[in-house]
Amino acid sequence: MSYFSCEEAECQEQSNHIRLRIKPREKNLGEFSVRRVLPAARQRMVGPFVFFDQMGPAEFPPGKGIDVRPHPHIGIATITYLFEGEILHRDSLGVVQPIQPGAVNLMTAGSGIVHSERPGEDLDQTSRLHGIQSWIALPADQQEIPADFAHYPAADLPQWEAGGVTFRLIMGELAGHQSPVKTYSQTLYADLAVTAGAETQISLKEQEHALYVAEGAVLVDGEEVSAGVMVVLEGSDDLLLSASQSARVLLIGGDTLGERHMYWNFVSDSSERIEQAKDDWRAGNFPGVPGDDEFIPLPGEE
Repeated sequence: MSYFSCEEAECQEQSNHIRLRIKPREKNLGEFSVRRVLPAARQRMVGPFVFFDQMGPAEFPPGKGIDVRPHPHIGIATITYLFEGEILHRDSLGVVQPIQPGAVNLMTAGSGIVHSERPGEDLDQTSRLHGIQSWIALPADQQEIPADFAHYPAADLPQWEAGGVTFRLIMGELAGHQSPVKTYSQTLYADLAVTAGAETQISLKEQEHALYVAEGAVLVDGEEVSAGVMVVLEGSDDLLLSASQSARVLLIGGDTLGERHMYWNFVSDSSERIEQAKDDWRAGNFPGVPGDDEFIPLPGEE
C-alpha cells in the first residue's frame, strides 16, 4: 500500500486544542512540486479526508504547465480548489471543464473513473499555479456508486467576514451557512483569508477537524502555526483564530469513516477491491478519456 512514513519532524503531539502537528512531505512532480500532508503515519485521515496536497505556488514559462496523463480512481471523490492559475479537466464521462480560482471541481470516482489534468488557456504565457487537491473517502455503502462530475462556480460558494477573516465555504455547514457542493457524509471544508490583526471564534461540531496553513502564520488558541503545517484539533469546543500577519488557512473535517486501504489512486475499505482495480487497469477495463488517450502504467510497472 502507498502509505507514507512519518519522521519525528513530521508529526508532533501537542496539547490543548491542538492534538497533532503534521509537516508535509515535498513531492517533485517534474514541472513543479507539491506538499503532501495526508496521509501521514500518525494521521491517515481527518474526517473523510484521506488525501491532501498543496500544489505550488509554481510559476511556468510559456508552453509549460501541469500535465497529468489520464489515470484512474475508485472509492473516493476528488476536490480541486485553486488560489491561482487554471487547470483543464477531462474525464471518461466526456466532461471537459476548466477550473479557475475559487471554483470547485468535484469528481466522484465511485466504481471507477479516469481523468487527466492539463494546462488551461494561459499555456501561451507565463503562468502561476497554486491550490489544493484533496480526496474524500466515500462511505462503505457508496464506494461503488456510478462515477459523477460536478462543477461549482466561485460565485455559488457562501462567503462572509467575521473578525478580520473572510470565510469561503467549500463544503458542508459552518456558522449558519450551507455550501451547495455535494457531500456523501458529514464533511466540512472552508477557505479562510486571514488579515493582519484578525481575531475570530470558530464553533465546531462533534467531529474530527484540522487546520492547514497554506500561507503566512496564525495563532490557534494562542499557539502559533506556521505555513506548511496542519494541526489536528482536539475536541469540539470553540477555538480562537488570530494572526499578526495575513494568512491563508484551510479548515477540513467531518465524520470519521473507518480505515481505508490506499494504493496509487485507488482507495477502498477492501484490499481485494484494490487488487481488482489494479488488474482492471492493466487489462484496459477502465473507460478511456475522449480526446486524451495517453496511458500511464501502475507504479513500478513502467
